[in-house]
Amino acid sequence: MGPNSVSLTIKVMQVKSPRLPQSKLFLKIISTSYLKEDTNKLIIANVVKKIIKDNHIFNNVVLALRPRVIKISPKSDISIV
Repeated sequence: MGPNSVSLTIKVMQVKSPRLPQSKLFLKIISTSYLKEDTNKLIIANVVKKIIKDNHIFNNVVLALRPRVIKISPKSDISIV
């Protein structure tokens, strides 16, 4: 290396706390029921959060915002989360 070159070496003592890279993505779940199974109660964000938390596929996933449940049309019983 010459006197004007920049060293890209990272010294262990310079790293304050190692961590995994973080990124933000969105997940769109389509064709879900707008009502809870065997009831007339609507699916709400808390129910969706619990389902995501309990599903092993979503281990290590942290939700940045609460899920939004949107009914596809007024006469439909299908939603998008």
